[in-house]
Amino acid sequence: MESAAAFIDEKIKELGDWRGKTLAKVREIVHKTDPEIVEELKWRGTPVWSHGGIVCTGETYKNVVKMTFAKGASLDDPSGLFNSSLDGNVRRAIDIHEGDKINEAALKRLILAAVALNLESKSKPKARK
Repeated sequence: MESAAAFIDEKIKELGDWRGKTLAKVREIVHKTDPEIVEELKWRGTPVWSHGGIVCTGETYKNVVKMTFAKGASLDDPSGLFNSSLDGNVRRAIDIHEGDKINEAALKRLILAAVALNLESKSKPKARK
């Protein structure tokens, strides 16, 4: 069984275009923002970054690299990075197109907020039925 990190490395290499470079940049930002992030693979090879629960995914499609934040609807996004999955109850996503510049400072704030939300949720006692 190949490690998640090795699988993501290979995926970036296989893409070999702007999508691979964008996924690599997103991955770099995620790790730089939170060194305790864990890389996983879910849903047939989707890169997932977790800390206390899923923070976000890094999906690649023909015309977009999509970062989906598992609890994005609960996060403040004053910079307006979320531009996809806006009508969902829980998730929010950022679609990055070829040539888009990533607002690294705003993305770091979202990542840190997502981690904090995960850790806060874990520390709350569960309601008993």
